[in-house]
Amino acid sequence: MIALLQRVRRARVDVGDRCTGEIGPGLLLLVCAEPQDDESVAEKLLTKILKLRIFGDEAGKMNRSLQDVGGGLLIVSQFTLAADTAGGNRPSFTGAAPAELGRRLYDHVVRFAREHHPVVHTGEFGADMQVSLVNDGPVTIPMRM
Repeated sequence: MIALLQRVRRARVDVGDRCTGEIGPGLLLLVCAEPQDDESVAEKLLTKILKLRIFGDEAGKMNRSLQDVGGGLLIVSQFTLAADTAGGNRPSFTGAAPAELGRRLYDHVVRFAREHHPVVHTGEFGADMQVSLVNDGPVTIPMRM
């Protein structure tokens, strides 16, 4: 799985005129399943993200996790994280999981997150979404499991 984490002051996802998810301080997680991924990979990724120490402590040092600070988690599917731009000017997305597998793993990521963290909101798999955020830091971290 490929993930892009952004520490945010706030973030929101809209589909058309409907807000599907909105958080205050926390993490925006953009996630993309790859063909070889399964539920165990998704769980390993989420476990790491929830414990990743990227929030400031009393001294301002990145020493606290999302769970430590009680921040929100906004999870958005984004198959374009698998873009291959090596050839030509049009990215190839063949590195992304097929839609059925992608949806299954995205749904699993969301379920697992909700079992392990109290504030989880989402985008809508496969929808044309508008994502707005205020990046805090800025802190943006790419991850791959």
